[in-house]
Amino acid sequence: MARELLAWEEALAGGGVPDVQVSADRAESPAMAPTAAEASAEPRVGSAERRARLEVLTAEAAACTRCDLHTGRTKSVFARGNPDAELAFVGEGPGYHEDQQGLPFVGKAGQLLDKMIVAMGYGRDDVYVCNVVKCRPPDNRTPLPNETAACLPYLEQQLASIQPKVVVALGRTAAQGLGLIDETTRGWRGAWRTWNGIAVMSTYHPAFLLRSPEMKRPVWEDLQKVMARLGKAPPPKKR
Repeated sequence: MARELLAWEEALAGGGVPDVQVSADRAESPAMAPTAAEASAEPRVGSAERRARLEVLTAEAAACTRCDLHTGRTKSVFARGNPDAELAFVGEGPGYHEDQQGLPFVGKAGQLLDKMIVAMGYGRDDVYVCNVVKCRPPDNRTPLPNETAACLPYLEQQLASIQPKVVVALGRTAAQGLGLIDETTRGWRGAWRTWNGIAVMSTYHPAFLLRSPEMKRPVWEDLQKVMARLGKAPPPKKR
């Protein structure tokens, strides 16, 4: 775990790992006791069936013409990572590098996300990573409501197939795309919400952190809440 924490400390630009009382977060959101909504979630299908479903969805997204975003795409960007993951990350939409490679979070923001994932004690490919929209918006702008609505069935079926224990919504747009907040919601970051029986933690997008590195510390606090809920050992306090 030491190397992972050093990687995140480097990503914090020397700010160090925040001294957060994870035990308090456990009291607010127990890792071992599922909520009533979580307990009522649909049971997970088998791994083979899950992967087959996702392959069909990937092909459908690649041929999708439901909104105008398809006219400018090089490749549709469906997902990367482990379909059997207990933890999923949902971002906003693909950028230039993602559009070229057909994979989410492969640019600078993706490199920072990978450091976040590793610092949490996971391998880069142990988690599942996707976006609200599967095609790159022009000039990397925020997806329009009609574009988000057109892509929402893919996202819903992705998460319903995977049934992760926790989803991390990366950025306000992702939280809105999941229907957890609207444009008037304040205090959206750092609070637990539920999507179809799955616990969701909303936090800042890695691209925002690249522009505002001072906000990496509260993101680490949010990720520690996620670790606590998943029963991951909290990192040692920095001396």
